[in-house]
Amino acid sequence: MRYKKFGKTGWDVSVLTIGTWVAGGIRWGDVDKNSCIDAIHAMIDMGVNHIDTAQPYNMGRAEEVVGEALRGVRDKVYLTTKFALKNTKPEGGLGGCEFHCTKDKILKMFEQQLERLKTDYIDLYIHHWPPTPWNCPGEVLDEAGIEMRIAGGLEVVNQLKREGRVGHIGVSNFDSKQLDIARKYADIEVTQPSYSMVNRRNEESMRYAHDLGIGVMTYGSLGGGILSGMYRTLPYFEPGDLRVEGYTHFVEPNFSKAMRLLESLDVIAERRNVPIPQIVINWNTQKDFVDTAIVGVRNVDEAAQNCKGLDWMLTPDEMRAIDKAILDTVG
Repeated sequence: MRYKKFGKTGWDVSVLTIGTWVAGGIRWGDVDKNSCIDAIHAMIDMGVNHIDTAQPYNMGRAEEVVGEALRGVRDKVYLTTKFALKNTKPEGGLGGCEFHCTKDKILKMFEQQLERLKTDYIDLYIHHWPPTPWNCPGEVLDEAGIEMRIAGGLEVVNQLKREGRVGHIGVSNFDSKQLDIARKYADIEVTQPSYSMVNRRNEESMRYAHDLGIGVMTYGSLGGGILSGMYRTLPYFEPGDLRVEGYTHFVEPNFSKAMRLLESLDVIAERRNVPIPQIVINWNTQKDFVDTAIVGVRNVDEAAQNCKGLDWMLTPDEMRAIDKAILDTVG
């Protein structure tokens, strides 16, 4: 396993972070809880020391799975969960979430999270989403309104940090302007954007955060599975499946673009005799502005393959070739 300094947190964080959205067990296809727990244990045994979860992953179900998985090994990992967004209707996806920024709601949510996670502290507490029309429907979201809501939540979490119940504070899905707003009200030490070969739209804000000394933790590293190599023809997912709602490359013409990119990765995979996900993970984690990449796993085999990918690295020529292939295919 490889490790990097995680911004200003002082952590030596594994370049892979265990992702648990799948462990929530809804709208991700066939998911077995025990297999997810076994996968978490396997990744910890292979040196992964950071796990990420959130209440919106099926109304806290993923947090419950994490709490069960970390029984007896809590001291071996840094634990991250999130605030401000609360899922009240999992089948509604992002549309089933409410934005919470008041003291009573955040503190109540925090206590419930501790109970589900079977812990008395959170190493990293992340502001899950900024205020948006979908999580604050019908509300005035001018610049002042957005800042007021961000400030309200961070004020409460600052209190939790002073009490020693939260170690560090971060943000997720914030652009550079929103990050600067958050920095006015808290010491923001981590940012968590979506980033992959098929989604580089946040790269500028990631570089901005990195230059400020803020740790960068990416999610969506495999593009919801499109970069796993397992899909070579356009798949059918049930209506509401998060691989369709949360990602844009399971529809045309984006699917065909991703397939052309995979053809370029096939060349490296054959030459290296490695599975494509290992190439994808290395490309992501070898970026100097990325500290750790969240990767969700369903079983021990996936966990082992992903971790094994950190036994080797792409060469500079391979990194340049992949970057060119990305520009030539998905843009």
